[in-house]
Amino acid sequence: MSKEAHLYLKLRDNLIILSGQNVINFIHKNMKVLVSKIVLVIPFSNSLKDKRRVVKSLKDRIWSKFRASIAEIDEHDTIRKAVLGITCVSKDKHILDSMINGIIDLIDTTYPGVLHECEHHVENY
Repeated sequence: MSKEAHLYLKLRDNLIILSGQNVINFIHKNMKVLVSKIVLVIPFSNSLKDKRRVVKSLKDRIWSKFRASIAEIDEHDTIRKAVLGITCVSKDKHILDSMINGIIDLIDTTYPGVLHECEHHVENY
């Protein structure tokens, strides 16, 4: 048996077998990853407890609505600033674009004026 990787796809009763470089090309063209960094400035926060309450609330809302992976990635001990990392995987770039726009809208409606900066891009794999 060959040591090549094989990918078997069943599409409406037709079996497609891809092997070797074809597997890599097939996967490479179909996987898009959204990587986003969101900086929040929380002026009404007077303690780390207040900040963590806001961050946890946003993380829970984003997860429940968009099923995006999200974590606080920087400024852990700063009272009024939080940096969130968000990532999602899809086969369609338009879905990821609408998802990040929805996340930004959710942050703006939940805590108006808190969103300070948002960087995002979609990588192809």
